[in-house]
Amino acid sequence: MSQIMQRLATRRRVAGGLTAVATTALAQGRPLVDRVAAYDRVTVSRFQSTPVDTVPAGPFTLDPLPYDYAALEPHIDAMTMEIHHGKHHQAYVDNLNKAVAEYPELQEMAAEDLIRNLDAVPEDVRTAVRNNGGGHVNHTMFWELMTPGGSSEPTGALADAIAAEFGDVAAMKEAVETAGLGQFGSGWAWLIVDVDGSLVVTKTPNQDNPMMEGEARIILGVDVWEHAYYLNYQNRRKDYLVAWWNTVNWDIANERYEQALAG
Repeated sequence: MSQIMQRLATRRRVAGGLTAVATTALAQGRPLVDRVAAYDRVTVSRFQSTPVDTVPAGPFTLDPLPYDYAALEPHIDAMTMEIHHGKHHQAYVDNLNKAVAEYPELQEMAAEDLIRNLDAVPEDVRTAVRNNGGGHVNHTMFWELMTPGGSSEPTGALADAIAAEFGDVAAMKEAVETAGLGQFGSGWAWLIVDVDGSLVVTKTPNQDNPMMEGEARIILGVDVWEHAYYLNYQNRRKDYLVAWWNTVNWDIANERYEQALAG
């Protein structure tokens, strides 16, 4: 059987299996996430991982998560984390490697330096580097800024700066949530140290990063793409943003702020 015919047959098996599972689950009154989780995840994963072309080896790699996929439950479910990290983030890494494959000088640069210096990236790959380099940098930071159980509150210099700029932590959280809700479509909400040294909440579309526009230093960033929350929260982005604070690793945020102050 040809490779194309094999893929078509796999598509039919997956579609048929999901239809059968959905019909049974609906009759039992079970929710959407349970219907998906009940299906043979090995078969689905095998289909999703089928390569459509050859991904070149490159300088950029996807690090494993520093915790288990299920570690952030109930706030972020295991299936979302598995797909988000293993599929979405992996795709950004693969596509970034493709973008720089013909440019040895770009392969020598860190991903953060690439997105800080987009004007120096050749025009024919600039958009790909912006989107996929941004996706790689943003997600690498995102995983590090979360931890099982979280750490309850910012401390030290960061706590003082939040109090000075926002009044209290609750007001800062509300500002970040407002930015996340106000981002039309896909994007991110951020707490950053601006060029003047002040703490600022901002947002960016797609996989853009505040570093692309200046010398901003990121303290926190929350992904508001639908793939970050839709299996568990559907269209309830607000609920996801509120729940996300329970996962924040304030120890890392504190370190990022201290590093920003040190220049």
